[in-house]
Amino acid sequence: MRARSPGMGSRLCDLPETRDAPHPTSASSRDDTESPLPVGHRGSGGGKPTLAKPPSARRERNHSEEVELTHAGRTDMIAGVGACILMVEDDERIRTSVRLLLEDEGHTVVEADSAEEALGVLERRAVHIALVDVMLPGMDGFELCRRLRSAGDLPILMLTARTDSHDVVAGLEAGADDYLTKPFVPKELSARIRALLRRTGRCGGPEALVFGDLEVLPDAGVVRRAGEEVALTKTEFRLICELATNSGHVLSRESLLQRVWGYDYFGDSRLVDVHVRRLRTKVESDPAEPHHVVTVRGLGYKLEP
Repeated sequence: MRARSPGMGSRLCDLPETRDAPHPTSASSRDDTESPLPVGHRGSGGGKPTLAKPPSARRERNHSEEVELTHAGRTDMIAGVGACILMVEDDERIRTSVRLLLEDEGHTVVEADSAEEALGVLERRAVHIALVDVMLPGMDGFELCRRLRSAGDLPILMLTARTDSHDVVAGLEAGADDYLTKPFVPKELSARIRALLRRTGRCGGPEALVFGDLEVLPDAGVVRRAGEEVALTKTEFRLICELATNSGHVLSRESLLQRVWGYDYFGDSRLVDVHVRRLRTKVESDPAEPHHVVTVRGLGYKLEP
């Protein structure tokens, strides 16, 4: 399905018509008939990107999964978390299109519209890979790449509308691991991200997400409170990972139903409330007065230090 980015007018992006699962999918498992119209392609008209509603049938769930997490049973959970991707792009329409595409594959996307904002984001949280546009206001993408590379080995995929070989070489010499020219086909972006993650071994969740005395390690399948490991069910672990990897953002009950229980799962939103209460009994010192898993009245939940 071709969908147009909001208010974009001339930019189009291919987005999958349905969301079959909340987990990442490989390129070979996606529809090979997907239209090749690239992100950044110029066309006519406007409108917002849309996604078809999920199937009306309720997915059958295996309730036996509600067991305490063991080290042997964490591999599937890790794969379900997806990667945390920093998208540095000053064009809001492109950011939205790319975010929808990557979220559909199970990744978490953190957006920044400038290099300065991106550096601020990285001071607050860990990410697996950075997608950096060359033409940024203020500090440009080349300088941002140099700063990121001097600070560590974070994989960097540079996005550029320039096709001149000099600019490509400049980006790679600045520290980028790979580059992709605009307009690009969504499948190619996904494939390059997967390749970079495989090469760098960063296919799990961020190494450690710390919220006061609470520590969440998605890649290890571990949650600790005051240094002591907390025994969680698989669903509770998915729930806290979603809240942790979306630090600073309020997630609605409907969003958590989609992210944790699956896009094709239609259930009472009170299911989320029940699991949040159970989670609080394990990660809060006083579940009646929670400090970490906080309710934002009328909106949903978020995780705080």
